[in-house]
Amino acid sequence: MARFPLLLVAPLALLLAACTQVNVKGDPDAWMRSMSDDATLRVATYNTSLYEDDTGGLIRRLEGADAGARKIASVLQRVRPDVVLLNEFDYDTDGRAADLFQRHYLEVAQPGGGDPLRYPYRYLAPVNTGVPSGLDLDRNGSAGGEGRNRGNDAWGYGLHQGQYGMLVLSKFPIDAEQVRTFQLLKWSALPGARQPKDPKTGEPWYPANVWSQLRLSSKSHWDVPVRTPSGTLHFLVSHPTPPVFDGPEDRNGARNADELRLWSEYLSPGDKPWLCDDRGRCGGLPEGARFVIAGDLNNDPVDGDGRHEAIVELLEHPRVLRYATPRSEGAAEVTAKYAASGIVHRGAPAHATGDFGPKAGTMRLDYVLPSVGFALKDSGVFWPASSSPEAAIADGSDHHLVWVDLDVPAP
Repeated sequence: MARFPLLLVAPLALLLAACTQVNVKGDPDAWMRSMSDDATLRVATYNTSLYEDDTGGLIRRLEGADAGARKIASVLQRVRPDVVLLNEFDYDTDGRAADLFQRHYLEVAQPGGGDPLRYPYRYLAPVNTGVPSGLDLDRNGSAGGEGRNRGNDAWGYGLHQGQYGMLVLSKFPIDAEQVRTFQLLKWSALPGARQPKDPKTGEPWYPANVWSQLRLSSKSHWDVPVRTPSGTLHFLVSHPTPPVFDGPEDRNGARNADELRLWSEYLSPGDKPWLCDDRGRCGGLPEGARFVIAGDLNNDPVDGDGRHEAIVELLEHPRVLRYATPRSEGAAEVTAKYAASGIVHRGAPAHATGDFGPKAGTMRLDYVLPSVGFALKDSGVFWPASSSPEAAIADGSDHHLVWVDLDVPAP
């Protein structure tokens, strides 16, 4: 994977707000003045599985020499994306876990990785996972619960606030004032929302007073503007709920589909007074704005339990660039092994982005979707064949990093 020379950055200062954290440096235009006329922007998504069931668990894990985190850092050092979303990275309000991962893992050359990797800019913010709703969302007769069941009544499933969070890392400046988050947007606000129904009665699964309060995003949806050499890139990131772990009412399947549809609505023209972010700014993404949708979207176009029409609608949106699906040798190899044991899927074997065990097999769940207006140069999934030396660092998560290279003309 050839890369253009990396730009050296000046020392950074940390800007910490109550709900978000963004790194900044002294001269925000220095990188732009030094860019060549022919550069490549590499954008990626990676579900890192860097989460723990206890509050502060990830911090304690990263304070040691964690083998899984070292493998994740090794992959990032090999691929070296310019802008990357990390899914399943536990959120903490002071960004301690992100600091530890940056300084103790990314900035240290890892076995099987590459040179140390530094991101001078990052964005993190609260998510819905583990935030108590005070409601009986799983209809078991009580709000809250014990053990692992207590996560069922949170706004998004999680055993503590911030579990399975999101982290954006960038080599380019992030416009913190223009970031839009949709953590609080109500599910019922979405026109034509897929309200789950009780299959026995045909009645809504959630009582009216509960349905009116439910949040759409299981984690959050973020529009993070990044100042790239060719102008502002809107990094549209999310991690919809898996469409499983429910019952015949398929409440998680319905939510996953509508979490995907939120991006379709965000990109579509028209007045959208209902589409209001957490600061009260309403409406979708302006026409002509360039974007990349990224994340573990938990929906394969043809396989698995998701409502496939939702991901297909997003893939085929008029503002989303059509390009050859990222692929890997490792995915084709593992999928072939599952097929030999009787787990046969319809999707192209090389397109899978993760191995989800003998019941589910491999699926394509992770996406990087650029907007029209970008010229695609290359793409791939970091999933080497088992015979490759790189395979030793590729099993830090059950998902694999997906990347795209975009042509970046001079501004």
